[in-house]
Amino acid sequence: MRTSTYTLSELAKVIGAEVRGDEHCPIHGVAPLATAGPGEIGFLTQLKYRHALASTQASAVLLSKKFESECPVNALIMPRPELGLVKLLEMLTPTQLPAAGIHPSVISGRDCCIDPSASIGAYVVLGDRVIIGPRTVVAAGTIVGAGTHLGADCYLYSRVTLYHDITVGNRVIIHSGAVVGADGFGLACNSDNHWVKIPQIGGVVIGDDVEIGANTTIDRGALEDTVIGNGVKLDNQIMVGHNVQIGDHTAIAGCVGIAGSAKIGRYCMIGAAACINGHIEIGDHVTVTGTAMVQKSITEPGIYSSGTGIQTNQAWHKSVIRFWQLDEWAKRLKRIERRLHEQNGK
Repeated sequence: MRTSTYTLSELAKVIGAEVRGDEHCPIHGVAPLATAGPGEIGFLTQLKYRHALASTQASAVLLSKKFESECPVNALIMPRPELGLVKLLEMLTPTQLPAAGIHPSVISGRDCCIDPSASIGAYVVLGDRVIIGPRTVVAAGTIVGAGTHLGADCYLYSRVTLYHDITVGNRVIIHSGAVVGADGFGLACNSDNHWVKIPQIGGVVIGDDVEIGANTTIDRGALEDTVIGNGVKLDNQIMVGHNVQIGDHTAIAGCVGIAGSAKIGRYCMIGAAACINGHIEIGDHVTVTGTAMVQKSITEPGIYSSGTGIQTNQAWHKSVIRFWQLDEWAKRLKRIERRLHEQNGK
């Protein structure tokens, strides 16, 4: 990976930080506090790593004013060091894009429109009428179906599959193994009690600045489109059912399952392995914690959880037994209350 070298003062100017110490100190890399060495800048963005600050070998540390007095080396100080870290990584480890052009092994359909600044890798397959915007990268082995449109500055890693008639906005990142536009799970049971497939004729619309993790799947809509809003971040191995709508700037962690026609609002956070029922709505600014099961709509902002935390196996077995006894205990409690009421009435 190519790296660049900057002085602390140059870095501070770009990220909006204050320099404490040698402003001419050269920095060529970023590393965690515990492993950073000379020429590298460490960072303290989480309190649990505070113990590594005193012994760090980094040439400088990015941190907040709160920890300035504890820092034994040069420092860049700013209120939100985690945001500064993003800019530092972009500066010190810039992404190297492949050269523009179309590899000779690419199979391209009719009437495709590929911007000259785009890069199309080896063994890519493009269907008819595909449109690929400026500076977009389509890496080796990716398949882009007929009528699909890719905006500017997108990056599709190797072996992504986009079915037909998908619309992808600008600056979208799609990681390897992701599948966008497969048929939704739409079935009807006929008079013979056999499942009949319902044609899925909708598409998928993906907004700007979206990132889709490896092996995540997004089904196409049945009649209308499945919609992923601007700035949405999807982790690995997420299943998005047909006709789902995900609002702008929502972040969803790995292994979440979202059933068909669910609507998720803007600025939501969904924890890993949560399950969201179909045909329900989750409002804006809702946080669902990991492994929760969302069975009904959520209309108010807030943090929502379900399920039980980890226990020893022995304790869990006891809890399960008590859970199954709750109904009987409730009946017994009602009988006791009725008797007490009758006795007090006398």
